[in-house]
Amino acid sequence: MDIDISTILGCSLGIVLGGLTLAAYKLGLLYQLFHKTETKSPRHGGESVAEVLRAHGVKFVFTLVGGHISPILVACEKLGIRIVDTRHEATAVFAADAVARLSGTIGVAAVTAGPGLTNTVTAVKNAQMAESPLLLIGGAAGTMLQGRGALQDIDQMSLFKPLCKFCASVRTIREIVPVVRKALAVAQSGTPGPVFVEFPIDTLYPYHLVSKEFGVKNPPKGLMGKIVTWYIQNSLSNLFAGAWEPRDVSPLPVQIPLATDDQVQRCIELVSRAKKPVILLGSQATLPPTPVEDIRKALETLGIPCFLGGMSRGMLGKDSPIHIRQNRRDALKEADLVVLAGTVCDFRLSYGRVLNRRSKIIAVNRDKSQLLKNSDMFWKPTVAIQGDAGSLLQRLSEGLKGYKCPEDWPQSLKQGDITKENANRSKADEKTDHHLNPLSVLHRVDELMAEDSIIVADGGDFVGSAAYIMRPRGPLRWLDPGAFGTLGVGGGFALGAKLCRPESEVWVVYGDGSLGYSVAEFDTFTRHKTPVIAVVGNDACWSQISREQVPILGSNVACGLAFTDYHVVANGFGGIGHLVGRENEAQLDDIIKEAQHQSREGRATLLNVLIGKTNFREGSISV
Repeated sequence: MDIDISTILGCSLGIVLGGLTLAAYKLGLLYQLFHKTETKSPRHGGESVAEVLRAHGVKFVFTLVGGHISPILVACEKLGIRIVDTRHEATAVFAADAVARLSGTIGVAAVTAGPGLTNTVTAVKNAQMAESPLLLIGGAAGTMLQGRGALQDIDQMSLFKPLCKFCASVRTIREIVPVVRKALAVAQSGTPGPVFVEFPIDTLYPYHLVSKEFGVKNPPKGLMGKIVTWYIQNSLSNLFAGAWEPRDVSPLPVQIPLATDDQVQRCIELVSRAKKPVILLGSQATLPPTPVEDIRKALETLGIPCFLGGMSRGMLGKDSPIHIRQNRRDALKEADLVVLAGTVCDFRLSYGRVLNRRSKIIAVNRDKSQLLKNSDMFWKPTVAIQGDAGSLLQRLSEGLKGYKCPEDWPQSLKQGDITKENANRSKADEKTDHHLNPLSVLHRVDELMAEDSIIVADGGDFVGSAAYIMRPRGPLRWLDPGAFGTLGVGGGFALGAKLCRPESEVWVVYGDGSLGYSVAEFDTFTRHKTPVIAVVGNDACWSQISREQVPILGSNVACGLAFTDYHVVANGFGGIGHLVGRENEAQLDDIIKEAQHQSREGRATLLNVLIGKTNFREGSISV
């Protein structure tokens, strides 16, 4: 949004009087610092931010522009960092989240003060729960104006402290480099997560502009006028003192907790004695420092059947004999050893109740609270390790050379997979009362998508079905919101994924409800030449809620939508839309192939697929 800089920076005499005693206290120091300041320099604080980001390998900054943060965006562009502007601030954060997950580095989003920042709250909380390392940069009112009713001035620090590992408000330009370096290191250390740095607008613009806007115009006569003038000048001195002195912008060390040798040895002993071991892999297993391909090799060497969740989906490819997709509850009942590798005993594991109390349990997680979640009620770890899951798996593989999981165990579980998936396939062949069978649509997309595809999941019932049917082809090729279950991630995740992997097909699987959050990002896809492919399961309903609400409470209130022409909306934003219904169902494969061709030609594409109802996911919870 465009805001007049004078409106943002301007201050009156009445604003500054309350700080006079503070200025008197700092007078000596400020005087010395002021004379080191290059007051005529055209440089600004945004350049310092950009220098740190470049030194840390940041390639993209996602944003929705605002006057508070313009110097950062301009400086980043000059240094070769790509600025990607979106149609909603939440999308900018979701895109930064996707970059963090896929690149193994940190994602960066920059938004303006006040409503620009409040619009990001859900996306930042999602990143916190998904353990994604990202930096949120926020604008703020000038240092002397905060708390005095300035435009878009709110207590932003209190808002983000519960959501972020680290929060800081820069008060002088000389603080920018050390604060940003620290924030970037904290975001990636320990359990990764979001960090927030607030930049008051007077820390970002050049001295000549800040001094002009903050300088006293028509001061009071006499002693009071002299005091006010003196106070403001000393405040400016402190703000810019030492601003352009050389500083180290290189990355600080990132701290990653690792299992001890004794813990690894204990795990080796437990695995070597197990007859029916199972590994449950969570998103944490994909985090640096261990490359995902090395983790994949370690799992294949061990030969232990694996259930994959979150970002670890696809870790073993689409046809691995040790990747088990179905009947997890039954497998856990039989298992004599369960390895929770970055997996949390929350609602996804019935809070730990699905674990057999007779099983030995190895739990490894970077976050102690997640490591032991619900262990006081429903389960007990045999070995609990606060450390990195991926490196532990690699060390287990190295320490168990010659070990091989008994072959009959993964084979029996795989046979259960085949039986269940055959049943799912038969469900896809059933005719629905209206429109297309959603399972059939998902099977066709899965069979035709390219081997390098990345799948973005954003929705309820349709996406829940996709999780059973669609098979990521390799590691880091599945993106879903994670434990927070956030709708609206699709546009941002797809944008970040396509920028990280421009050679890959990026597929967004949308429900028609979730599409409403980010359909405007087709404008972003067009402007930034990121040709993703969206498949929308359009059943004119919030089906995941309706499926329970109607039989339990007898009403479909607030669940009904319409068979909206989303393909026309995509066309309006510069993409290409296709309507798929029963009348052209026979051409579905051709339409999918055409969408792939259009994507390769540089056009974002949306398949608006009209679908009917099935009972495929009856009984699945939505609360």
